[in-house]
Amino acid sequence: MPVSAVNALITPPRPGAGDALELRKPHEMIVMVPRSARVTLTARRIYTVLLQVSQARLGSMAAMPLADFMFEAPLAAVLRTTGSDGADRTAAKRYLGEMRSLEVDWESTAPGDGVKWRGFSMLSEVALEVRRGETWVSWSFPPSIMTALREPSRWARIELDVLARLSTYAAIALYEICVRYRDNPGGVTSRKPVGWWTDALSNMPGGDKREWRKFKNERVKEAVAEINQETDLEIELIEHRQGRVVSEVQFAVRRRAKPATPAGQEKPVDANLVLRGETLGIREIKLDGLIKEFGEERVRDQLDTLERRAAKNSLRAVDNAYSYLRSLLRNERDPAGEAAPEPAPPEIVPATPVQAPPLGAPASDSAGERIRAMRKEIEALDPTQRQVWVDRALQALASKGMLTAIVSRRASQGDVMHGLLGSMVVQTYAAATYGPDWNATASAGPLG
Repeated sequence: MPVSAVNALITPPRPGAGDALELRKPHEMIVMVPRSARVTLTARRIYTVLLQVSQARLGSMAAMPLADFMFEAPLAAVLRTTGSDGADRTAAKRYLGEMRSLEVDWESTAPGDGVKWRGFSMLSEVALEVRRGETWVSWSFPPSIMTALREPSRWARIELDVLARLSTYAAIALYEICVRYRDNPGGVTSRKPVGWWTDALSNMPGGDKREWRKFKNERVKEAVAEINQETDLEIELIEHRQGRVVSEVQFAVRRRAKPATPAGQEKPVDANLVLRGETLGIREIKLDGLIKEFGEERVRDQLDTLERRAAKNSLRAVDNAYSYLRSLLRNERDPAGEAAPEPAPPEIVPATPVQAPPLGAPASDSAGERIRAMRKEIEALDPTQRQVWVDRALQALASKGMLTAIVSRRASQGDVMHGLLGSMVVQTYAAATYGPDWNATASAGPLG
């Protein structure tokens, strides 16, 4: 069975092989204008990562969570997703604390849209705590932002590895605006007054009040040059004059080949990946070592395998998730590579022979389709009925010694279709409803 079919079911939306980590940023959140205080470059990068992590988690949830739902991730992973080496950790803690009181206006770039949300706090709540020696950050957004993130009607695709290459606030702000027009047939952004652009590209409350000529020479030209050098866009400033005065500005936008990552510069790490590892009991520092050795995509694929393996009640519990994951990765390595294959920990494979799909199970020729059908059935259940299966899944994880504090906290918040817990909910419901061979087909054995 293709791994991608399972990924669509039990894991958050993720980049495919070779694709970049990205945020589908709603159009109404493209322009962020500070109102109460200065927003630093680091703070804006961190905030973008928080949006991306949250969107991935929301995409894996059957319904919109309650207003007090808190997202969470290790702080070091958040910083690495921004492209930082971790040196900004102390400053990041300060910025996160300030985001709760820092107010901004959100505005669309479309003509006539104007301000979408005025005076919103960047975060509704934020908390920092130390768990097993690592700093974790928990956060929540205002309800309007949550809704826009989960179901954006129109969005711009923001690639986080591209943002990590840009070194000024104006460059990041301008890039996010221009990305929206990457595939626009007209090839130009909206035409806006110069005051609109100085507000949109400035990190100061009230914008930059200097005359356009100075702002252009000190901020815009540098941002344009950096975007043209470091991103998949080629942009050009277009000025419109009334007499001798520049009154309105727009940018021509063309797509070009994405530049290669410079030698020695690592791509940002997916904070969601670190969070999945922590759920299985794999500490960030150990997962980071595997990512450096085997690559992020291979670690991601084998985490899928480990989650499915851990969720099977018919198999013995995994005693050491890190060792098991490392064995999966080493066994996957090309035999001509550096390391010799290492046997994976033994599994107790059920002796039940492969059978045809049980009577009454959803008709399907694909195990992937059957899994997706299971998820749809679970999501369609009355919340009280769904909770029965969640409780059973939690009991199954507890019996395996895998009911961690992270899993329990997610379950209490309603985040039940993500990662290990989501896999266990599906396996528990499907096996009880359609029998142990619910995911068997005529040509393929049981999943995992």
